Amino acid sequence: MGFTDTRFNVNLSILFTELPLLERPAAARAAGFTAVELWWPWVDAPVPDEAELAALRTALTEAGTQLVGLNFYAGQLPGPDRGALSIPGEESQKFRANVPVAIEFARSVGCTTFNALYGNRVEGVAAAEQDALALESLTFAARAVAEVDGTLLIEALNAPESPKCPIVSAPKAIEIVDAVNAATGLDNARFLMDLYHLSMNGEDLEEVIDRYTAKTAHVQIADNPGRGAPGTGGLDFADLLDRLTKAGYRGWVGLEYKPGDGPSAGAFEWLPAPLRAAK
Repeated sequence: MGFTDTRFNVNLSILFTELPLLERPAAARAAGFTAVELWWPWVDAPVPDEAELAALRTALTEAGTQLVGLNFYAGQLPGPDRGALSIPGEESQKFRANVPVAIEFARSVGCTTFNALYGNRVEGVAAAEQDALALESLTFAARAVAEVDGTLLIEALNAPESPKCPIVSAPKAIEIVDAVNAATGLDNARFLMDLYHLSMNGEDLEEVIDRYTAKTAHVQIADNPGRGAPGTGGLDFADLLDRLTKAGYRGWVGLEYKPGDGPSAGAFEWLPAPLRAAK
C-alpha cells in the first residue's frame, strides 16, 4: 500500500489498550507514531480530578505525541452507550459539564478538534424530544469550541452494531452538521467520516468521499469485516485514501481498529515505519 500523502494518527482508546492509559502514548511513539487521538478516557468521570488530567498531559508531552482529536464524554464507551448529549436528564448534564473540561485539557496540549457522539434512542422519550435536546447540546458545544478556534465533529455510527443510534448514515450526519452550523452561525461543525462504520452500513464509500469531503474534518479507518487493520478485510484503503486526497482532504486519518490477538505494537505491519510519524 502507498499512503505517502496521508497523515495518520493512532486512537489510544482502541489500540494499546492492553497497557494502562498513561503508558499508551509512549507505546504509540515507540511504534513510530507522533499523533494520537482519544475517546474520553474517564467513562465514569466527565469532570475528573485535575491530577488525572495533569498525568495524562504529562504522558502525552513526555512521549512526544500530539493529541489531534478528543471525544467529549459519551457514557460507557466502549460499552452499551453511544453518546450522552441526546439523553434527557443526568447523561446530557454530564456532557455539558464535560465540555469546558475537555476543551481546556485539549487546548493545553494543542488539540482543538472534538467529537460529540449523539446518543442512543431512549424508550419512553419521543425522538423529537431527544433531537431537540441534541441540537441544544451540540449548539452549546459548538459555541464553546469556537472559543479556542476549534472544530466540532459529528460522526455516523453503523446500524448493525448500534441499532439504537439515530445517526447511522453519512447523509444523516451531514444533516446534523448543517443544523448545528445554521443554529450557531459559526460554521465550525464538520463530519467525522469513519469508513468502517459507513461500510458496515452498506454505503457507497466512493460516493460518500466525493459528496462529503468538503464538510469533513476528520477520518477514521478500520477494515471490514472484523474492524481489524487494513488488509484484514475487503476495503481498498489505498484507493479510498487516494480518493480522499484527490477530493481535497488534508486532515488526519485516525487508526481506530482492533489490534487482533497479539499486542498492538504488531498491528501496524501494513504501514511502513517511515509513514507513521506526523507530517
